[in-house]
Amino acid sequence: MNPAGRRMFLALAGIVVLVAFGTVGYMVIERMSLLDALYMTVITITTVGYEEVKPLDTSGRIFTMVLIFTGVGTAFYIFAVVTEIVVGGQLREMMGRSAMNRRIHQQSGHVIVCGYGRFGTIVVDELRRNGMTVVVVETNPAREAELIRENILYVLGSALEEDVLEQAGIQSASDIVVATASDPDNVYISLSARSKNPGIRIHARAESEIGLKHLQLAGADQAISSYQWSAVRIANAIARPSVVDFLNLILPGHGEEIGFEEVLVPLRSPLAGKTIATVERENERVRIVALRRDDTPISLLPNPGTELRAGDLLIAIGSRANLRKLAATLET
Repeated sequence: MNPAGRRMFLALAGIVVLVAFGTVGYMVIERMSLLDALYMTVITITTVGYEEVKPLDTSGRIFTMVLIFTGVGTAFYIFAVVTEIVVGGQLREMMGRSAMNRRIHQQSGHVIVCGYGRFGTIVVDELRRNGMTVVVVETNPAREAELIRENILYVLGSALEEDVLEQAGIQSASDIVVATASDPDNVYISLSARSKNPGIRIHARAESEIGLKHLQLAGADQAISSYQWSAVRIANAIARPSVVDFLNLILPGHGEEIGFEEVLVPLRSPLAGKTIATVERENERVRIVALRRDDTPISLLPNPGTELRAGDLLIAIGSRANLRKLAATLET
């Protein structure tokens, strides 16, 4: 609970306790009924000055004075808290975060990205470009305005805290990207994510070689070193510039015509039983470049005569429009 919500809760709890104290006091001291005692408590705390339900004896008057001194101060405090929250926009913020939490808990199969720095921002942009739902976990409140502006689901807090991962919907997420700048933090978050969702796919960033090894030991499905990839990319740009230009062309968002697509052949698909060559003939400018079947390693350049089965995972290259058609066909 944020500080504003905590103050509101304490103020409301205080007034409830005070009303209960006053009501019980009048019932015991003045032998009033529940309704009369509640009425006396309310008019005393609010200082409205209505007529007493019956004349008070000495004990009743002393109790009333005590109730006035404690109740008026508490009432003024709660009014001040409510005014501060409303005037400062904190009530709107509380309601907005409540709505955000509801939206997150309605998600299933989404991707959690821990860390919205330079690395995490690129990951989020690419995932959203591919139509995937993303929930960002970010520790820096200064980034909240950007997340709101981009209409990104988010949780403010540290992914090192278990309740923060739960707020992000870890139990129903399909993947988590651990992209903080600390190797020990990334290892801990990976272990925590695995314990909360054994089936989740973990993709983690490493800042060092030892961090890469620790992430692999922690059970990350994919652990990468951004420095290593950058170095390899530069070396290849020098040694094989045309290959790098080709890779730039097919990266999502960097080329308009050519791309890769990953498609799963579902049960009872009309294409089950057809050969790869047949699928390629029926889909112009599309080539199946890899196939993974069951738990076997992925097979590059599969035999064109291979018949497709339900559960096969295909990697295809071709025009983006035709790849979308192929995906739609296989998923029907």
